[in-house]
Amino acid sequence: MQPRIIFMGTPEFAVPALAILVENGYDVVAVVTATDKWGGRGGKKLLESAVKQYAVAHQIPVLQPSNLKAPAFLEELQNFRADLQIVVAFRMLPKVVWAMPALGTFNLHGSLLPRYRGAAPINWAVINGDEETGVTTFFIQEEIDTGDLIFQEKMPIFPTDTAGNVHDKMMILGAQTVLKTVRAIVAGEVVTQRQDNELATPAPKLTPENTRINFHQSTEQVHNLIRGLSPFPAAWTTLDGEKWKILRSKPLQEKHNLQPGTIVSDGKTFFNIATPDGFIEVQELQVPGKRRMAVSDFLNGWRSAPEAQAFQ
Repeated sequence: MQPRIIFMGTPEFAVPALAILVENGYDVVAVVTATDKWGGRGGKKLLESAVKQYAVAHQIPVLQPSNLKAPAFLEELQNFRADLQIVVAFRMLPKVVWAMPALGTFNLHGSLLPRYRGAAPINWAVINGDEETGVTTFFIQEEIDTGDLIFQEKMPIFPTDTAGNVHDKMMILGAQTVLKTVRAIVAGEVVTQRQDNELATPAPKLTPENTRINFHQSTEQVHNLIRGLSPFPAAWTTLDGEKWKILRSKPLQEKHNLQPGTIVSDGKTFFNIATPDGFIEVQELQVPGKRRMAVSDFLNGWRSAPEAQAFQ
């Protein structure tokens, strides 16, 4: 007998995991996702989550609670009589929600737990220069990302990968791992493993402070920060008090006597920024009031004197 499943998720990352369950005939009786938000030009368009859009297209009931402890929501959730709940890129659940189904509630997390517990595991793996990451399914417990492990699947991080590349590949691997986990739970073949808390590392929320470029760091560290924050929210710096975002870069190991942050450019073909042990060759950026662009397009319209400027 197939379990009655409630799926909880919001962004594009969660959609393949929901889709693979539907495509394999599992009974997804409802979806829980974020409330709609006003956005778009002028804030006049009502934006629905990617998960809601998929659910509506496949005639799956959608719940959008603003308060996960609200009695009305809990009653509605209970009325679906779910045997299993699956969480992919959603909010932290109160115990009254995750303890509800008989088969439990499991989460898909974008790291090899206990490494990178927290909000931004993909970004921090790339920022830290890791060569490998992966996905984990685990049964939810009270402390975030600490539950007993079900399955882990590894994947490489290539030197040319950005957080965006890793996200897109992990999205597919994650969906496959969700399906594998559901099959094991239904078959009664799950053997869980406790996490070793001594091996835990954090993946904190991205903030203006931890996404700012420090050109006094090594070339490799700066380059990894840039690719670990690309395409969103993007690593940033300031020039003449204005905020610049750098989306794509190449590390250059060259000796020089310049102060970190100094701009070196011929004004036509390259735009480099000095670090203590080399340069960051900027390949894509966004300057104040402009769209994201390749450095060649930027240089076509840049009229400043590069040799006299430095990023702060």
